[in-house]
Amino acid sequence: MAARRKITLDRRKVVANILKDRGDLLLVTGLGAPTWDAASVEDNPNNFYLWGGMGGAVLTGLGLALAQPQRRVLVLTGDGEMLMGVGGLATVAVQKPSNLAIGILDNQRYGETGMQETHTEHGVDLAAMASGAGFQTTSTVYNAAELKTAIPMLYNTPGPVFVDVKVTAEDQPMILPPRDGPTLKHRFRENLLGSI
Repeated sequence: MAARRKITLDRRKVVANILKDRGDLLLVTGLGAPTWDAASVEDNPNNFYLWGGMGGAVLTGLGLALAQPQRRVLVLTGDGEMLMGVGGLATVAVQKPSNLAIGILDNQRYGETGMQETHTEHGVDLAAMASGAGFQTTSTVYNAAELKTAIPMLYNTPGPVFVDVKVTAEDQPMILPPRDGPTLKHRFRENLLGSI
């Protein structure tokens, strides 16, 4: 087994860097920390927060990317949520949406249920799983230099793109965006499609 690399990236700062120059990017966030992190940057009407439905962020992003092929779609979710929905990687790879990127905030913990270790703590390689499913562009990020290289991939490389960002497991202040599902759905839809 290869030596383990030290994890030093702060999750909240990673998300702030990823979303700093987002333009009109459509963002789908997985439950918990990815939603709070995105909201800490900006509660943007182009954000679609998933408050529940663990395991569904990637497939929600896929549906959005297929429905809006002219818009870049980014899914930000955690390693625990990705492990629950790992079969979605195969569906994304088969569909090959060129406008979809997936970013994993991998703290190697199930943050919503008590910080138990996920399988990534024990060597499961999410980027290798995405590659095995058929993603042409995958990366695992451990430091600021690698993140600087990966961010343009999330925005510009033809998809599907998969980037696993290893982040520390430290708590961050909870920044809660609106939690009402219908409100979020209507806001996102109206912002995307206009009033109907």
